[in-house]
Amino acid sequence: MNGAKSLLQDLDDAIARGTDESRAKALWHATDILITGRYSDDEISMFGEVIGRLADEIEVAARAQLSDVMSACDHAPLNVIEKLALDDEIAVAGPVLRDSNRIDEKMLVESALTKGQAHLLAIAQRQSIGEAVTDVLVKRGDQQVVTSVAKNEGARFSGSGLLHMVRRAEGDSILAEQLGLRKDVPRHIFQQLISKASEDVRRRLETERPEMMSQIQSSVTEVTGDLQSKFGPSSRSYFVAKRVVTTQHRQGNLNQDSISNYARQHRFDEVQIGLSLLSSLPVDVIERAMMDRNREILLVLCKALDFSWDTTMSLLFLGAKDHLITARELQDCEREFGKLKIETSRSVLKFYQSRKTGAGADAGRQPELQVH
Repeated sequence: MNGAKSLLQDLDDAIARGTDESRAKALWHATDILITGRYSDDEISMFGEVIGRLADEIEVAARAQLSDVMSACDHAPLNVIEKLALDDEIAVAGPVLRDSNRIDEKMLVESALTKGQAHLLAIAQRQSIGEAVTDVLVKRGDQQVVTSVAKNEGARFSGSGLLHMVRRAEGDSILAEQLGLRKDVPRHIFQQLISKASEDVRRRLETERPEMMSQIQSSVTEVTGDLQSKFGPSSRSYFVAKRVVTTQHRQGNLNQDSISNYARQHRFDEVQIGLSLLSSLPVDVIERAMMDRNREILLVLCKALDFSWDTTMSLLFLGAKDHLITARELQDCEREFGKLKIETSRSVLKFYQSRKTGAGADAGRQPELQVH
């Protein structure tokens, strides 16, 4: 410790009375000693003070060289890393923003919030990126930045960050495809993505992510024999319910309250017919959504119709086996429902409608999506 102090004092004296050339030599001398030695945190901090002072007085090219060196140093002084990361010159900030493992999330967020697109791109290329940082990148970044972060397998996204990416991917086939190829995108986000994607992107994702596309397709179109035998449109009660609910809808009286009342009375036929009329989806799709253990489609449907959580909860209980749901499952559903956005849920609904065009003969000619 005393040896390091003495060395740093000598360097400090050289800085005070030296020329530009001698200061540059002192900088690289201090840097070489720091990199090759093993020092305590206090000693590293002392090196940081000296190197930081020298870094303030050197040209851009020299600062860029210092950044290259510091970005690969596992014990680089934090004050030097911060100084370099927040430099306006991307040649200086870039190496540290991309590669330094000494830069913390707070510093990355500050840079992402205050600097230009070149700085954001450097951050987007880091080996790993936390949610707080990607939240800023997807909101402030240009097309190159968001595409880069979508490609980055080490990037982690919050739910709101992914939804923002889905909105930005609309009309951007490159971003939509890169986002769709990520293995960490949940199914309900993937559904929203493809609902807005072009046909070319959907076809490519069907090739690249067949397991995800098949899950979505099955959840939209599959209707089991048990469902049809239990709730199918062949029963007399179904046709009575259809006549009543259709009349109610024609008179403008079919709304969230009536759906909620039907659900609480366990009147499944009335609920599925009413939801079919309000959502423009065929009855078989409503059946599947009601009975699917995954429940994602039903949550999206309720959000698209702007239903309250109380109404949604009644529908979940109606479709559950023996009308029972565990407290844990209900909490998970409420959390997922809260994350959904009306606009994106309606986009998903339009996608389901397009996939089922012509398949809902039983429901007749369906009206456009209505919200009451």
